[in-house]
Amino acid sequence: MKRKVQSRPRRKSQFFELRLYVAGQTPKSLTALNNLKKICKEHMDDQYRIEIIDLLANPQLARGDQILAIPTLVRNLPTPIRKIIGDLSNTERVLVGLDLRTPDTVAGAL
Repeated sequence: MKRKVQSRPRRKSQFFELRLYVAGQTPKSLTALNNLKKICKEHMDDQYRIEIIDLLANPQLARGDQILAIPTLVRNLPTPIRKIIGDLSNTERVLVGLDLRTPDTVAGAL
């Protein structure tokens, strides 16, 4: 079975409010931030805001979005809220998670 990912048409006025929860400047946190910036630049046409939350400096902020692992990306807008855990290196998975692309399952011949 193959997975095919199709672009989802996006309304021009759609604005993305993103929060990236990290723990200091670890390699994984820096990779997640760099990957997020690249994805936003390529797919969101400057219609986004990124808020970085360092849980080493403010651990109490993890409770509000129920953060259990880091790095975690939270999309607050557009609704519904979506969460993606990891360094965001799998671009296709992140695009599907942010609802920028739709996964379609296509049966393949063996």
